[in-house]
Amino acid sequence: MKTAFVTDSGTGETIEQLWEDGIYSVPLQVSDDQQNYNDSVDITIDEVYQKMREGKMLRTSLPSLGKIEELFEKLKAEGYERIFAVPICSGLSGTINAMGMIAKQLDLAFEYVDCHVTAVVQGYLIRLAKRMNENGKSMEEIKEACAAVIHSTDTLLLPDDLQHLKRGGRLTPLAAALGGLLKIKPILAINEQTQGKIDVAGKVRTMSKAMDTVIERMKQAGVDHDYVITVAHADDLQQAEVYRKKIEQALGDVHVNVIKLVSVVGVHTGRGCQALQYFKPI
Repeated sequence: MKTAFVTDSGTGETIEQLWEDGIYSVPLQVSDDQQNYNDSVDITIDEVYQKMREGKMLRTSLPSLGKIEELFEKLKAEGYERIFAVPICSGLSGTINAMGMIAKQLDLAFEYVDCHVTAVVQGYLIRLAKRMNENGKSMEEIKEACAAVIHSTDTLLLPDDLQHLKRGGRLTPLAAALGGLLKIKPILAINEQTQGKIDVAGKVRTMSKAMDTVIERMKQAGVDHDYVITVAHADDLQQAEVYRKKIEQALGDVHVNVIKLVSVVGVHTGRGCQALQYFKPI
């Protein structure tokens, strides 16, 4: 069965970058009070953070149904009979359901993996699935391999701006006020255990202590040089480099990649957030 592999801009990559590996993608949406933007098409990560510097409150939403339908109709016309999707997780977005609904309408078989997160893991999984399919592996084998990667994955967010979370409706005004007074830094987790929803994993007083707490969690999980480790920053490269050095010094023989935090996460955490994501590749 001819299968197309589809993801979305939650990977942090453009449609063109993904297509270099034969992966199709649809853009999530970023909006302000005046306009909707197709993520990584009409607006870049840098432009998103520039708008946030200007004090604009941004929102995100799943890809437009029209964009999904347009892509799936194109794929069907090209002879594809099945869609295999690894979109942004269902705990953060309705993208999986939207893709499944449109595939059904077009009489396309639909398979997917809920990665319980987004960003680097999402991009790795869709490439893994395509590679395994090209090597003759079954859908069951592909999903089992993806599940093993997901099981090894953890993502920790260290937001710097509690006021941003409050304005976005993700923190009560009282909690934000107390956080500002006491300088509390929440440690937020998103992973398989949280079912792709953002949960509080701890609260400390400083960003440095938050980083140390996450590093201790990595040690307990047995993270070593076999893992892919990424620090993703929301418009604060200097602090990201501090985080990277802390991790590499604490864990020894590991390499930490530093990237910009994907738009659809940074919009909600606010500028200054430091995110850590790790997983064990296959």
